[in-house]
Amino acid sequence: MGPMQLTGTVTADRPLLVLAVAEEACYLGDEFPVLLTGMGKVNAAAGLAAVLAGGPKPSAVVNLGTAGALRSGLAGRTHEVGSVLQHDLDSRVLRLLTGRAVGEPLDLGGDGPVLATGDLFVSDPAARDRLAERAHLVDMEGYALALVAHRAAVPVRLVKHVSDEAGEGADRVWRETVDDCAKVLADWVREHL
Repeated sequence: MGPMQLTGTVTADRPLLVLAVAEEACYLGDEFPVLLTGMGKVNAAAGLAAVLAGGPKPSAVVNLGTAGALRSGLAGRTHEVGSVLQHDLDSRVLRLLTGRAVGEPLDLGGDGPVLATGDLFVSDPAARDRLAERAHLVDMEGYALALVAHRAAVPVRLVKHVSDEAGEGADRVWRETVDDCAKVLADWVREHL
């Protein structure tokens, strides 16, 4: 089996907290069930789909995690995402090939920032600048989790704390800040859930 790990019991009256890795979840209490999916869209989708298929469905899926800032003024803050897109799927070409929309952006309601999800840890300034034309934040799981929750008719919220500037040295900065980010995310859960 893959990296998926579920702690706690999923019930219809409580949200399911979903995170990629233990480093982001280490300060969460045991009030809510926690699913660690592993990094990337495939791990995220497979992990959440397995839990939701096993039932019961939670009252909501709340994806907590770190994100890179694609624009200035977002660093060091927690954001609830308003919409999410896949940055590594060429939807335009797939539509031309098939005539069908594939991987369209998902509106999560609210006026929060746009999150770009892809299986790429963005640490290249040129890639960051290209993504900044379409989104405010970048991560590796949000779109997959939102899509699975939408298809299962479970409300979903994506809550991201900015760990780095998604540029040169972002990998080093993430390692240095992830513990502080985990504390902030745990505080968010206590205040908002």
